[in-house]
Amino acid sequence: MRFHVSMGVLEAALLVLLACCQPFVQSDSGILVPPEVSQHNDTLYAACKMKPSTSLPEGLPKVYGQVLFKQDYPHGKLEVLLRFNGFPKVDHPEPRAVHIHQYGDLSRGCDSTGGHYNPHGVQHPNHPGDFGNFVPQEGKIYAIIESEATLFEGLSAIGRAVVVHEKVDDLGQGGDAGSLLHGNAGRRLGCCVIGLSSPGLWNLHHKQYNRRLRRN
Repeated sequence: MRFHVSMGVLEAALLVLLACCQPFVQSDSGILVPPEVSQHNDTLYAACKMKPSTSLPEGLPKVYGQVLFKQDYPHGKLEVLLRFNGFPKVDHPEPRAVHIHQYGDLSRGCDSTGGHYNPHGVQHPNHPGDFGNFVPQEGKIYAIIESEATLFEGLSAIGRAVVVHEKVDDLGQGGDAGSLLHGNAGRRLGCCVIGLSSPGLWNLHHKQYNRRLRRN
């Protein structure tokens, strides 16, 4: 059986392909960088949408929210904005650990995201994606931090996962092997995969964060 495709259909398909598949741009140093860097004034943005793990046992908090990223090319410090809700509203909330994990694989909920993102092969808490502990207020975490992780080059965190944990990170002081691997932070409550983003989300929520600081 033969199929006849008109030239117009082929041309349209080619235009769609070219529009969707923008090539990486070569910097002065010969490193390939995403075209979004030059499009957004030498700044790269990323985001992930936090959802509860699909393998979460009953009785644990269901965490939703966003993690937003901003980094200036080529050596700017990575800024990270955390917005989570769904924690218990209690008088004395316990801190929750947040880390970047190795894989953006959610096939088994957050359990398939692997261990901590550890490109330098060092012990915890010196992994570049070890964000630390955050205390919920009224069931929410809202914070901006700086991270040693990067969105650029071979060590990029793009395509990896952010995970919110059940417990506090002991920051390597637990005295056992688990402490030096993952801080004994417990089960994985929620996770999301980091992907490139436009500046819009960052600009919106960064302004909201600053307004909230001024009110407080």
